[in-house]
Amino acid sequence: MGRRTHSFLIDFTGVILVGLAISMITLGNTIENWFSVSSAFQNLNTIFLSILIEAVPFVLIGVLIAGFIQIFITEEHIQKWIPKNKFLAVTMSCVVGAAFPACECGIVPIVRRLIAKGVPIYAGIGFLLTGPLINPIVIFSTYMAFGNDFKIAAMRMILGFAIAMIIALIISLFVKGNQLKPSALHANANTNKEHHKQKFSQKIWGMLTHSVDEFFDMVKYLIIGAFLAAAVQVYVSSETLLGIGTGVVSSTLVMMGLAYVLSLCSEADAFIGASFRNLFPTTAIMGFLIYGPMIDLKNTFMMLSVFKARFVFFFVALVTIVVLSVLILVQGIL
Repeated sequence: MGRRTHSFLIDFTGVILVGLAISMITLGNTIENWFSVSSAFQNLNTIFLSILIEAVPFVLIGVLIAGFIQIFITEEHIQKWIPKNKFLAVTMSCVVGAAFPACECGIVPIVRRLIAKGVPIYAGIGFLLTGPLINPIVIFSTYMAFGNDFKIAAMRMILGFAIAMIIALIISLFVKGNQLKPSALHANANTNKEHHKQKFSQKIWGMLTHSVDEFFDMVKYLIIGAFLAAAVQVYVSSETLLGIGTGVVSSTLVMMGLAYVLSLCSEADAFIGASFRNLFPTTAIMGFLIYGPMIDLKNTFMMLSVFKARFVFFFVALVTIVVLSVLILVQGIL
């Protein structure tokens, strides 16, 4: 009874947040006419909605794939596909992620379902890191954004893959268990037994039902993250950030921080990164292009809804340290 009440409250909160977001989209101009609002609030509203509109389609794709995994993929399938060797499992997950066109928002529910089905945490993280970072769409957009400069696109792909491998291998050594919250594991319990003997049409309906549940479970955290990202962009001066980034290390940290706060879709972030090309060295630009798709503000909130908080904070710190360290080490060739 208590679990059902908790699930109802979570779904109800998701519906309320989605309703508020839709209201802001449809009634934005009307509210502005009714009340005298500051330009800062108008900017906040515009940025918040732009992040939301950009991210929601990818979340929808992600939850549909997650629903498919939940209904049609069994633990036995996972055990056959994933190599027992940790290095091979990490390599395979990174390669599959690199070929999978997913945004960092849409990939979180997919990874949750994969891990709940038995994929090791380190393989899931490899997939989560490379999927939004070096899939074909992202590499092509990077190539176009930097004036058909293949070097930037290639360095993003090569360094991004290497960094993802390092992070996933570190996690394989130091992180035990799947790190999912109990609620995420409970959602997967007995699913295969329930759907194994159902008709195909019933399985499709079950997939859609799980996708809807997944959407409302994830989108409320996306809304919170998008709002906070928009608020930071409006109320934190960009001039202050630019003033901090004077050396290679500090400028790289500034661009990584900017990528985290802006929470851009990985398919479009290269065009923003290219606009800073005359202000920061290539090392800092690569920090922006690699760090943002791996972890950003809205994605952090989505991960907190799936994984244990301690693991998420460890993951954010690990990604930050590895990305910065690798870029500083290879700055001579950038």
